[in-house]
Amino acid sequence: MLAPRFNIPAGTDALWQQRLSLLLDSTGEGIFGIDLAGDCVFINRAGAATLGYEPAEVMGCNMHALTHHSHADGRAYPDDDCPIFNAFRRGLPCRIDTEVFWRRDGTAFPVEYSSHPILEGHEVRGAVITFVDISSRKQAADRLQQAYRELERTNDELELRVQARTQALSEALAQLRELAAYSEKVREDERTRIAREVHDELGSLLVALKMDVNWLHKRLAEQGDRPPEAAEAMRGQMRCKCQNMSRQIETAVDNVGRIITDLRPSILDHQGLWAALEWQAHEFGESAELALDWCIEVPEALSLPEPAAMAVFRIFQEMLSNVGRHAQARAVAVRIQCRDGQLRVRVQDDGRGAPAQAFEAPTAYGVMGMRERARHLGGTLQIDSVPGQGTGFELQIPLEAP
Repeated sequence: MLAPRFNIPAGTDALWQQRLSLLLDSTGEGIFGIDLAGDCVFINRAGAATLGYEPAEVMGCNMHALTHHSHADGRAYPDDDCPIFNAFRRGLPCRIDTEVFWRRDGTAFPVEYSSHPILEGHEVRGAVITFVDISSRKQAADRLQQAYRELERTNDELELRVQARTQALSEALAQLRELAAYSEKVREDERTRIAREVHDELGSLLVALKMDVNWLHKRLAEQGDRPPEAAEAMRGQMRCKCQNMSRQIETAVDNVGRIITDLRPSILDHQGLWAALEWQAHEFGESAELALDWCIEVPEALSLPEPAAMAVFRIFQEMLSNVGRHAQARAVAVRIQCRDGQLRVRVQDDGRGAPAQAFEAPTAYGVMGMRERARHLGGTLQIDSVPGQGTGFELQIPLEAP
């Protein structure tokens, strides 16, 4: 390695060169010096190795033409624009980290360099340039930038998902409000129906019974004043009146039983869910005049907790109610099975069917209610329907309570 050829005190050239050589070789950064023509007057081993040369090969070479001749995109880099040369041409030091140096093999690498003029008195004699390969730093910055873009993209996606979820939640809440309002209306309609039946049927029967009882009381009070023949005739009328009262009482008992069954089938408490489902299916088939295909494959010992049993029964009632209201069917098939740890209740009709949108409509309160009950049990309600080919409702719930 050669030491600079300027500003060296007389008589100390050899010692200075030795110390300078040790100093330059001890640093990991590249360091080289150029004269006013831009030719290399010294370079350390780290700098030469970074450029792909031996130090002796670089000495006397124009450093701009050797390693700074082009931009990163391959465009020519005139030396008049070179900040390195401006350090001694204009006396302007610089520090640059946005350019590249070129290696011996024709590859470029991002570099951070600084250039400072060398002065002898007030006269500029050249420049000293230090540089370092910042490829790793650039790669890290690129990765950081990529990560930042990925983060921004992820944030955008999350924001869109949050907006979608918020919209879905708002729609679900609106549906729940509508379902709650519909359920309240159904309850009020049911209360009104029960009140009407109690008033129209039980009320009228009780009034008639009261009138008959008053009639009997009055006739019994008059029995002592009648002759034997008239008393016997009156006793016959009283027996007829008692028989009529008995029939009215039987009718009242039947009406009470029917109202109680509508509210909660006693068969569900006394004989269990499976018997209640079978009874409901046959009752529906007879009242709707539909051919019923009934099949149940459930272990005899299997039973559900009371809340789950009631929920399954109500869902089954709503399935049959949908068939009766909308299907215009001639036959209905019911399949109840236990399979893969799940209870499956399927109702299939041969009616007119409907498009899928009909079951997702905001006013499809019956379907919404069934799905809510199924979800509360940890299960699902699946609906498959093809216009003209009937509709199938299938409830699936785990046999172990969620």
